[in-house]
Amino acid sequence: MAKVILDINMFETLALAVLAIFLGEKLRKIFPILKKYCLPASVVGGTVFAFVSLGLYYANIVELRFDYKVVNTLFYCIFFAASGAAASLSLLKKGGKLVVIFAGIAAVLAACQNTIALLVGKMMNVNPLISMMTGSIPMTGGHGNAAAFAPIAVQAGAGAAMEVAIASATFGLIAGCIIGGPFGNFMIKRHKLEEYETVENLETLEQPSVGLKVDKNSVVTAMFLMCIALGIGQVLTIALKNIGFKFPIHVSCMFGGILIRLFYDLKKENHDMLYEAIDIVGEFSLGLFVAMSIITMKLWQLADLGGPLFVLLIAQVLFILIFCYFVTFNLLGRNYDAAIMAVGNVGFGLGAVPVSMTTMQTVCSKYRYSKLAFFVVPVIGGFISNISNAIIITKFLNMAKEML
Repeated sequence: MAKVILDINMFETLALAVLAIFLGEKLRKIFPILKKYCLPASVVGGTVFAFVSLGLYYANIVELRFDYKVVNTLFYCIFFAASGAAASLSLLKKGGKLVVIFAGIAAVLAACQNTIALLVGKMMNVNPLISMMTGSIPMTGGHGNAAAFAPIAVQAGAGAAMEVAIASATFGLIAGCIIGGPFGNFMIKRHKLEEYETVENLETLEQPSVGLKVDKNSVVTAMFLMCIALGIGQVLTIALKNIGFKFPIHVSCMFGGILIRLFYDLKKENHDMLYEAIDIVGEFSLGLFVAMSIITMKLWQLADLGGPLFVLLIAQVLFILIFCYFVTFNLLGRNYDAAIMAVGNVGFGLGAVPVSMTTMQTVCSKYRYSKLAFFVVPVIGGFISNISNAIIITKFLNMAKEML
């Protein structure tokens, strides 16, 4: 009997994503350990739904297929626009140096991921092209890079490369969702970063206004401004494409948000309520994006991974935790901002910038906000790392071909 396929349209997917978030919030109240270790509601509820979908698939009852990419891209871009709008001029000046350092860290991480993939794969007699599908292609690169680079390995003779790459990216997404929050909680507790380290930090740290009541007009204006940021982002992306430079749309939207923030900062007025409203719009958009990304995962793809490939992936997870704890945290300053950026590094190092953002947000909601981290991580994970990772992947794929 053929499996029944149920197509779920864009609006139905959106509704299910919201229900998943509500479920996650309920479970976080019932099981305080989820909140204690900073597991986001969108991740908790979305994962439950993904496992229900998995059960329906294996019970041969129904396979759920979702139409979600358009609406997911919309909320993804709104979130990045809101992240850009959080970057004041002082934050841009302060974050510039950290962007450069973090870019170097991300490049080194990608190179190490591929080195581990080839070395561990060789020890287990795995085709080097297949083992590369567990390195920075699906990890730092996510599903997008998995779909882009796997065909190269297929053409070189590794027939199962696409399936392995997609399954590895799914594994990385799940691992990042589960590990990021607890990792951040551990780092903050371990280094006693719960409170402000110095009076100087207390005075300079930018965080959302506490207890600020946001009116309806501010929220409406914030949403309108984010739509303008999306338009700016699209125009920028098209303009750069016409001169031969491919620029991710979500990063362009982030720059649109930065321009809007700079415009309002130049006006000598108090815009705290508007900025708080923009933060709310960004948080709303991120929650929906992450929830939709998780409920639409095809967990049965992980069944295609054999024992040796699971070992390769576990090696990647262990390495990134060690790397982010000892390298990322130390090089970025060993302070609270550095800890949150290390959480972000775990997130996009295992496959997705939204995982970085939602785990960072959950950790920050337990402790305190870090606008520096929410500026630096999207710039690196969403843009610079994509470029450096593509160059590194190409080098290592050539190396893998020579190892055959």
